Amino acid sequence: MRELARRHLGKMMAGAAVAAVATAVLLGVTLPGEAGAGDQAKAGSAQQDAIPKDGVVEAAPKEGDKGVGRDPLTDDEIKRAEQIAVASNGLRLSARDVEGDRGPQHLSTNLSEVDPTQSGAQAAERRAEVVYYDYKADTVVTRTVNLDSGKVENTDTTHGVQPPPSPGELREATQLLIADPLGAGLKKDYKDATGKQLTSTDQLELSGMVFRKKTVAHVPSGLTACGEHRCLRVVTKVSNGPWIDTRALVVDLSARTVGRLG
Repeated sequence: MRELARRHLGKMMAGAAVAAVATAVLLGVTLPGEAGAGDQAKAGSAQQDAIPKDGVVEAAPKEGDKGVGRDPLTDDEIKRAEQIAVASNGLRLSARDVEGDRGPQHLSTNLSEVDPTQSGAQAAERRAEVVYYDYKADTVVTRTVNLDSGKVENTDTTHGVQPPPSPGELREATQLLIADPLGAGLKKDYKDATGKQLTSTDQLELSGMVFRKKTVAHVPSGLTACGEHRCLRVVTKVSNGPWIDTRALVVDLSARTVGRLG
C-alpha cells in the first residue's frame, strides 16, 4: 500500500509540473490580434527604423588656401606658384608658348619632393615644382617655388627633354593637322562619321604623346629635328563617336609643320 501511494503521489507531482510549464508557455505567447495599440505602434516604429533613409548629397568641404604637410597643392597654391614662377627673371617676357605668344607654355604644377638634405622647419616648408616649355629656345624650364617665402629657389633649364604634352599643346597640334594637306584623311573620316565638316578641335576628343624617333625604323626628313623640337602624335576621337586613326601623322610644334611616317 505504501508503494502504491508513493507512485500515485509521484504521478500527481509530475502532472502538476507539466501543467505549470504549460501555463508559463501560454503566458509568454501572445496570439495574433491580441497585441495592444502601444505594442503595434512600437512594432511599426521598429519596421520604419529598419528602412534605410534616402542618401543626402553634401557639398565638399571648403578647400583651404594652403595645404598641410604632404597634402596635394590647393587651387590657390597652384595659382600662386605659377604666378611667381613665370614672373621671376623675366621668363614671361623672354619665352614663347605653343602659339608663339609671349610667355612660356605651362606643362604641369606639382608638389615638390622632399629634399633629403633638408630637415626640421626647412623640410616642412611647402614647395611647388612648375614645369614650362619655352618654344623660343626649345627648352624645358622647371622652377621650384617656395610657397612659404614666395620665392623661386631653383631653376633648371634642359634641352632635348620632352615631358608629356599639355591639353593646350594637343589642341594646337590638332589645329595644325586640320589645316595641313596631310590632315585631309582626318577630315574625310570625320565627315564620313558625322556628315559634318571638321573645322575645330572642339569637335574632337584628344589625347596624345611625345614622338620619339627611336620608336620607328625610318624617320622622314621633315621629322629628323624631333627630340630637339617638340613633336607630338595626336590621337583623335569624334565626340561621342568613333576613333579616327592618325597614328602615322606627327606634328612638329616647334617648326609648326606636319609629317607622315611610313
